[in-house]
Amino acid sequence: MINWLRVTLCMMLLVAVTAVLAPVQIALLWLDTPQRRTLPRLWHRLACRLVGIRVRVHGKPDPQRPLMLVANHASWKDILVLGSILDVVFIAKSDVKAWPVFGLLARLQKTIFIDREHKRTTGNQVNEIGKRLADGEIVVLFPEGTTSDGNRLLEIKTSLFGAAAAAVPLSPTGAVHVQPVAIAYTGIHGMPMGRYHRPIAAWPGDIPLAPHLLGILHEGAVDVDVIFGEQITYTAESNRKHVSREVEKTIRIMLSLKLRGR
Repeated sequence: MINWLRVTLCMMLLVAVTAVLAPVQIALLWLDTPQRRTLPRLWHRLACRLVGIRVRVHGKPDPQRPLMLVANHASWKDILVLGSILDVVFIAKSDVKAWPVFGLLARLQKTIFIDREHKRTTGNQVNEIGKRLADGEIVVLFPEGTTSDGNRLLEIKTSLFGAAAAAVPLSPTGAVHVQPVAIAYTGIHGMPMGRYHRPIAAWPGDIPLAPHLLGILHEGAVDVDVIFGEQITYTAESNRKHVSREVEKTIRIMLSLKLRGR
């Protein structure tokens, strides 16, 4: 009973915070001020606290720009986690735009939506990513293209690294810095997370969003480790497949070690 009272209170507070900050963010987007990038981080931090996600950061985001973060993807919670650490912009599937609540939040953060079904628009979308990178925004790419069970890294789609190549000519230094990031859900209620609780951490996509969100709120105590690896400098001479393999290898190692408690 106490848990459900806490869930109700958390939901009410989250709705209230969103109702206050959303109009401010709309105004900042309209005015195109730098604060439009920083306000979402405040919302993500508050959301993590209310939902019950404790974030531990290992390593540091690379200070060089343009910067693309390439991370594994286990759940919608990855958005809250990374958004609470840095002022970032995400790349998402176009159908996310139509999701209730989450679609609105994505638009308020100026998410870049990719329509993989219509190849004719791919060039424009990649160019937008390149321009946003060149403008100094930190772009987050989930190269698996979908969510996993959180225990492993799925095969990386190398075509998505075309965004880094598109940003190279626009970069003042002629380079884009690609940094691998591993997101590992490692604990629940202060104890190591085993496979039994893995469905709480991960959201493979075949589970309705609302029950999964309620399950997270009901537990109220999930630990997640975010590990930043060494950046890879992407230039006009770089091989996209080679870079993607290096990124994949690094994320796989970092994720595996952290899930094993190292």
